Amino acid sequence: MARPEVTSRKPTHLNAAADADAYTVEEFCARHRISVQLFYKLRPQGLMPVTFNVGTRVLISREAAAAWRRARENATKQTAA
Repeated sequence: MARPEVTSRKPTHLNAAADADAYTVEEFCARHRISVQLFYKLRPQGLMPVTFNVGTRVLISREAAAAWRRARENATKQTAA
């Protein structure tokens, strides 16, 4: 007997996450190729982007992710100089 198709879940792809206004921690980490464990290890040190909560979900805005990337690039340039 064929299994019924699950229609209650939308497929999640990185392409869909690229168009999102906010990323989950898992999406952010996958997009930047870091582990979730590293994210939570560096978060108390202020080395991760600003997050906000929607219910129980922890999200990162697209703008916060871009600002985090710029800050990391600038930190690399300063240590190299």
